[in-house]
Amino acid sequence: MITCSAPGKIFLFGEHSVVYGKAAIACAIDKRVSATLVPCSSVKIKIAGQYKPVNPKKNPYVAGAIYEMNKIAELPGFCIDINSELPSGAGLGSSSAVTVATIKSLDVLADTKLSLKEIAEMSHKIETNVQGKASPTDTFVSTFGGSVKIPEKVHIDFFDAKIVIGNTGKFASTTNLVSDVYELMSKHPDSVNCIMDAMDRVSRDGEIEIQKKDYKKIGELMNINQGLLNSIGVSTVQLENLIWAARNSGAYGAKLTGAGGGGCMIALCDENNIQKVVNAIKKAGGDPFVCNTTKEGVRVDKNNVNPE
Repeated sequence: MITCSAPGKIFLFGEHSVVYGKAAIACAIDKRVSATLVPCSSVKIKIAGQYKPVNPKKNPYVAGAIYEMNKIAELPGFCIDINSELPSGAGLGSSSAVTVATIKSLDVLADTKLSLKEIAEMSHKIETNVQGKASPTDTFVSTFGGSVKIPEKVHIDFFDAKIVIGNTGKFASTTNLVSDVYELMSKHPDSVNCIMDAMDRVSRDGEIEIQKKDYKKIGELMNINQGLLNSIGVSTVQLENLIWAARNSGAYGAKLTGAGGGGCMIALCDENNIQKVVNAIKKAGGDPFVCNTTKEGVRVDKNNVNPE
């Protein structure tokens, strides 16, 4: 049996503006996706308690990982079981975590000894093939962990914090939201470019405050970033309700994470205030949970095939 896992991620600053080459900061979180392999006569995936053939349409990220790994190694038969602590389609990088964890488990199985850089690049290729266009941010953070500055893809001082996440339970297409923002920019280029520049400045100021570990100012910058995201039309009433519930309960700052249009919001708060923020988000109609940022990227949790 082989089990490998990879973390989800949050955007602290800069989603959407990063599409236009501006600075952004993303962090890995300790909610993970695991991929477990067991010997099998053919390649199958566990769905609703039963193993079935991998379907590229229903399991595109797993199928993509198998396809790419088959190019560099002759894979034996196996059954794969994917388990996730992350809600899907909620802006927390669940598809990237599935892809990264699957590639790492196949890497261990085939003993191909892929580097982290190779895993991140292969994962990004798979996401691009599935989605048509994909940022390398999610796959990079899921592979390497830690706090990462984009577009440079370099680690910055670790942002060590507990985060309250509130899920609206609403799914929105990242592709459509990015397209909507592009259309808005086409109509109002000067105004929207100023907003993107402001998000860039917030991200750069945020990096400075992370170095200082000034959580109050980090929270204030998160609030500014949320206002800018709202101005380009990617927030929703549900997200705003959860965000304001968190702020009114004492969070340092709160904002959406990911593409918006639904999905999740994040709140940074004092450890003594976490339960109050959790309760407020729940009362406002969200599904809250608490996580930590983490330095850990993809890892091998169990290896009974190629023990080191």
